[in-house]
Amino acid sequence: PPLSRAAFPALVYIHGGYWQCLSKDDSGFAAPPLVSQGVAVVAVGYDIAPAGHMDAMVLQVRRSLVFLTEQHPRIRGIYLCGHSAGAHLAAMVLSTDWTEFRVVPDIKGTVLVSGLYDLEPLLDTYVNDALKMSREVAQRNSPVRHVTPAVPAACEVLVAVAQHDSPEFRRQSQEYSQALRAAGWSVSLLDLAGVDHFDIIERLSEDSYILTQVGRRAKV
Repeated sequence: PPLSRAAFPALVYIHGGYWQCLSKDDSGFAAPPLVSQGVAVVAVGYDIAPAGHMDAMVLQVRRSLVFLTEQHPRIRGIYLCGHSAGAHLAAMVLSTDWTEFRVVPDIKGTVLVSGLYDLEPLLDTYVNDALKMSREVAQRNSPVRHVTPAVPAACEVLVAVAQHDSPEFRRQSQEYSQALRAAGWSVSLLDLAGVDHFDIIERLSEDSYILTQVGRRAKV
C-alpha cells in the first residue's frame, strides 16, 4: 500500500471459498488496476473451516478493519469487496455494533459479489460438513436477519449477482438488497449478464470491468 504522507483510500478484499478453502494469497488479482490509481488494496484472511468457526471468522474480519483503521490513520475511506463467502463476511461487517470496538472504520462503500446472506439453507448440505454450524450459529451469522437501520453516514452498497449464478444465490442477493433498502440503506442490485459465479470476480482484474470502476469511486 502507498505509505506516503498523503491520505489514500483503501479497498479491502475478502476472499470466497465456502469458508473452507482459498486464502488471502489468492486475492491479488484485483490489485494492479486499483494500485495504479493510488488505491491501497488490502487482502483479508480468516481461519477457514474446519479449524475456523463461523463466529470466529466474522469477528476476525471485523477486527481486521479495526486494526487497519488504527494502524493506518491516513486512510480516507475504506471500500469493502467480498466474493461468495467473502461477500457474506462483508455483509456481516455492515451489521456490526461498532460500540463494542475501539474505533469505527470509515466504510464508504461495499461491493458484495455473488454472496450468500442466509446460512440456514446450507445446514443440510455438504458445505456444512466442515463448518458444523448449528441452526443458532447459522441464524446468528445470516446478514439478512441482522440488517441494521442505516445511519446518516451509512455507506453505499452494491449487490452484484451473476446471470449464471445458481437460483439460490440469485434469490438471496435479491432478498438481501431488498432488506437493506427497506432499512434505509443506499443499495443497488447489479445483475451481470454473461458471467457465472467464478468469472464475475476473476474479471475484476480487467481494467475496464464494471466492478473495477466501482472501486475507483474511491478516488473521488
